[in-house]
Amino acid sequence: MSEITQYRINQIVDNGKVVQITLSEDVELEPISQKQLIMESVSKKIDPEIKKQITPLLEAILQAQPTIRLKSYQHTTITITMPRKRYENIGRPQVGDKLEINLRKIS
Repeated sequence: MSEITQYRINQIVDNGKVVQITLSEDVELEPISQKQLIMESVSKKIDPEIKKQITPLLEAILQAQPTIRLKSYQHTTITITMPRKRYENIGRPQVGDKLEINLRKIS
């Protein structure tokens, strides 16, 4: 079983002989508004009758809240140390570039 995942290069440390690359999973972020978060939280905590009464007031108060971005899940990070020659053979990727890594179990 194999899984190909995209990782974004966060840091490169080159000491001349070996290159160390730090990668984090390239995760799409889900846009969500503070208004939506607050409304969902309030609806879980109060009974339906009170919710009907305060929902219009909350919506009016929260109308101008900005959109924030929330991670859909925790990032996986990987640090790879390789000989400088191998780093050059893979095209000398730079910070911000994406790499695809094939993760598979070897038995």
